[in-house]
Parts: sequence; C-alpha cells; structure tokens
Amino acid sequence: MVSHAFNTLIASRFLQSNDAMGEMVRDMLRPMLKAWLDDNLPILVERLVRAEIERVARGGR
Repeated sequence: MVSHAFNTLIASRFLQSNDAMGEMVRDMLRPMLKAWLDDNLPILVERLVRAEIERVARGGR
C-alpha cells in the first residue's frame, strides 16, 4: 500500500517534470529555429521558385 502510493507520487512528479522539460526545450529551441529559418529560408524559397519558374517556362507540369 505504501509502495503503491510512493510509486504514484513518483509517476505524477515525473509527468509534471516531463511537461516542464518539454516546455523548457521548446523555449530553448524557438530562438535557434528562428535564427536557422532567418539564415536559410530565403535561399531555399529562392531556389524552389527558380526551379518552378524554369519548369513552367519549359512547359512542364
């Protein structure tokens, strides 16, 4: 009975910690992802638009 209560307490604490950890990781990754997108997204979009324009100009589908 005591061990069950203790295990329940540990499980509930772990889940709370896991949620907090996930939130902390998201908060840490958000600025890194923004920086990566700021650095790389314009180049990726330009490359894809150029390829699409070339494809359409050749009459491709």
